[in-house]
Amino acid sequence: MTRILVVEDDPSIRMGLEDTLTAKGYEVEVVGKGGEGAERAISGRYDLVVLDVMLPDIDGFEVCRRIRGSRTATRRMPIIMLSARGAELDRVRGLELGADDYVTKPFSLMELLARVASVLRRTNGDASEPIGLAFGAIEIDLVGQVALRGGKRFELPSRAFAILKVFARRPGEVVSRDVLLDEAWGYEDYPNTRTVDNHLVKLRRALEDEPDKPRFLVTIHGAGYKLDVPKDAVKWAGGRAPG
Repeated sequence: MTRILVVEDDPSIRMGLEDTLTAKGYEVEVVGKGGEGAERAISGRYDLVVLDVMLPDIDGFEVCRRIRGSRTATRRMPIIMLSARGAELDRVRGLELGADDYVTKPFSLMELLARVASVLRRTNGDASEPIGLAFGAIEIDLVGQVALRGGKRFELPSRAFAILKVFARRPGEVVSRDVLLDEAWGYEDYPNTRTVDNHLVKLRRALEDEPDKPRFLVTIHGAGYKLDVPKDAVKWAGGRAPG
């Protein structure tokens, strides 16, 4: 079972994270101080640390530094940092110290679950990646970047295939703009949420019969977007979905 250490001093957030991650099937341990969190992370065997920046003793940046500076295999353990500070410099500092992702408070628990799954997937080199999609008259080869409608090829930009792969990993689930930014663009080329919206409009025009009344690529107001297709619409590497 995947083991996650949560280092968060706010009792309500800590409890919410513990309950949500446990319900998702993870084995979770929680601590409220940075020093204890660093000691547990370095001496224990965890698959991921969810780490708050603002802690009562040492901050999350120092905890991250200690983990990455350890002489054990722990130094390679993925870290997701949480912070109410959304300034770009704080985000950059966390990533430069070795964090694998940086989530700004307030965040939805659904978004955090998606970030956790994404980081674990990247870290574990999961071979169960989506390689194709088929819905309505549309067929998408995500590896060869080929799009067909009714068996006839049509053009999509490369970014569209990256976006569709993000949705294919979560068929029928709501995907936030931040998750789309993270997985389809990445931190090296991090645009704003308006960029996501513009790309989704263009993608609807390419995929939907009635773009103004989308059947598949739908907006979930206040949450993000959803590719409204069944799980069996996705073709996975290895022949089956992970989990």
